[in-house]
Amino acid sequence: MILLFLHILFWATLALILHTYLVFPVWLDIKLKLSRKRFPSPETHYPSLSIIIPAYNEERIIRNKILNLYACNYPENKMEVLVMSDASTDHTDNIVLELTKRYPSLRFTRSPQRIGKPSILNRLAEQASGEILVLTDANVMLAENTLQLITRHFSDPGIGLVDTCLIGINNENNRGVAFQEKKYTSREVMIKYREGLLWGIIMGPSGACYALRKELFRPVPSNFLVDDFYINMKVLEQNHKAIVEPSAVVYEDTIHTLKEAFRRKVRIATGNFQNLRALRKLFRNIFKPTGFCFWSHKGIRWFVPWLILLNLTANLFLALHYPLYLLFLSIHLLFLFLILIDNILKIFRKQIVILRFVTHFYSMNLALAAGLIKALKGVTTNVWEPTERNQ
Repeated sequence: MILLFLHILFWATLALILHTYLVFPVWLDIKLKLSRKRFPSPETHYPSLSIIIPAYNEERIIRNKILNLYACNYPENKMEVLVMSDASTDHTDNIVLELTKRYPSLRFTRSPQRIGKPSILNRLAEQASGEILVLTDANVMLAENTLQLITRHFSDPGIGLVDTCLIGINNENNRGVAFQEKKYTSREVMIKYREGLLWGIIMGPSGACYALRKELFRPVPSNFLVDDFYINMKVLEQNHKAIVEPSAVVYEDTIHTLKEAFRRKVRIATGNFQNLRALRKLFRNIFKPTGFCFWSHKGIRWFVPWLILLNLTANLFLALHYPLYLLFLSIHLLFLFLILIDNILKIFRKQIVILRFVTHFYSMNLALAAGLIKALKGVTTNVWEPTERNQ
């Protein structure tokens, strides 16, 4: 009886891991090709925009960010840019104040103490006068036509949120995990693009830059660490569609160091589990598109660290009785050996791309496990430090 249970545990955990990382993305691709769905080509639409930028110690890039926004092909009389400083201690405030003299539609406010990104978003969304809110990070630069491309979709009253296509820049193959992060981001964009085309739902925008109807914005709980997923799900909850516009490109410096990527993933993972608890009613029915996509694309993936642990535990016992499971155990051990080799090569400043993918995969799953533990302990503050990127 115990052996039967171990057989079921092994194959069930393996099936779930393969489903979220391999089967679901491939199935989406096939289904989309068979359906031949395409986005319609809406006419150019210029609703009024409120572009919201939370900023904390962004003196290196805040000037370029604001200049980038005003260089976009969008009527300046149809947009306002709202920047709030989260008690910055560098020259961020002075730089933005200087630019307000040049751009009348640029508005600046400052919080006297750290309040966190969600609280800033809530305050600026309340102050915004535009029909459409564009939420964007300070370090993200937009292509010239990005605002045009995302806002045109709002000519369809059923669409509530439009995400952009995030592209990592300044990638150097010999540094850290920049290449792996870039590949992961590109894959996520394509999965969400297909979800949006097929069902009008995406499992969270990139957070770098996305737009939604102001009337659909719902305040984010003040202690939440991942605001974009919460905002996206509240749009779906109000029976509006969320999609990705792959031609609307935005650029962001790619994280290079594994340490920095790990720290960021732990924070995101913690926020993901906060969202899971708050929005669980949306995901209960796996036979509806929202529930099916959530568990296939996100939910199972968040628990993969524990699935790997359960799979390995079952594998260890089964390998004592069946030769087949010795093969699977060898594969488990091979991956761990490859991580060791990758870290040895790192000492000598060498890198083999496939080895770094293995290290990246296990490191990010370790971050997911740490995030769950942190979420279970409870989160009392969400103030953030800017991610370390290229200078």
